[in-house]
Amino acid sequence: MGSIELCLSAPVDYLCDFTYNFYWQHRGSKLEPDSVIPNQDGSEYTYRDLVDALSDGTDIHIKGDCGKQLASSMGVDLFYFGGSGGFIEGTGSIFVDGNIRSESFGWGVAMCAGNIYVKGSVSEPWGNVVEVRSEVSGYRKFRSITEIVHNGLGDDELLGGNTFDGERFLLADGVMRNTVGARCRRDVLIEVKSDVGLSTGILMRRGTIHVHGNAGMMTGVVLQGGTVIVDGRSGEFTGTEMKSGTIVVGGKIGSYAGSKMVGGVIYAKSGAKTTPPAEEQPLTGEDMKYLIKTLKINPIFASGYSRYTVSGESAKRS
Repeated sequence: MGSIELCLSAPVDYLCDFTYNFYWQHRGSKLEPDSVIPNQDGSEYTYRDLVDALSDGTDIHIKGDCGKQLASSMGVDLFYFGGSGGFIEGTGSIFVDGNIRSESFGWGVAMCAGNIYVKGSVSEPWGNVVEVRSEVSGYRKFRSITEIVHNGLGDDELLGGNTFDGERFLLADGVMRNTVGARCRRDVLIEVKSDVGLSTGILMRRGTIHVHGNAGMMTGVVLQGGTVIVDGRSGEFTGTEMKSGTIVVGGKIGSYAGSKMVGGVIYAKSGAKTTPPAEEQPLTGEDMKYLIKTLKINPIFASGYSRYTVSGESAKRS
């Protein structure tokens, strides 16, 4: 499908960001999709030009350093912009002849399709991406965790001690990541042998994410099914706008848990400060069975968990 070359004289934020820096929140006050990207040399591409090109299978070659939020939600046909909410098959690739600067939010967050090739350095946190052995000399290659879960590795080889056998994706490289497992729709186990950052399991519908460490803010945000297990603590706004599914936290939970919660269940070993409509409710026999089976613990330890949900049928665990 050809390619687009973008030469930058200085780093630019939000390149190839399919959300346009979460346009639905700022409505153009922070970024206008049809505005010309700054710091270009010899071209006048807009932010929308890059997103449309990738969606059509065109590769983007960036000469220079990238700023924050590169490739956010890359490969997602977003509902807000009239899309299906699914993944865009045949999404193009990004080639960066420079460095990727991450800052707190990360790059490749909630990415679900396409590839990113980088000639320079990449800083943490990463997003929903993992490194594989590159077939392009001089470049490192990164793919979406969710895309691998759905479509397999193909001819690619995972690096850093990470493995995937079709049913279990082990992340053992110690990299700090945000949005791990974003939009997962398959019954697989994603196991993380380290801490994770923001929004683990965001918009997940099926599967299990098990974090053998701590999780950042907004764990399980807009969860629509599946299970997120955190052995350690989780940050503020855990389960925000949760619609279905289960979150289990073995350590402390930050404030405002269950904010705008619609359904699903949060289990917390150390209790939680919830925000209405989420509220603590008694453990049932079914809850005990679930915790014993899922966590492989005895009834005494299971009884030490607290249960948080909203009243009514919508709050049932899926």
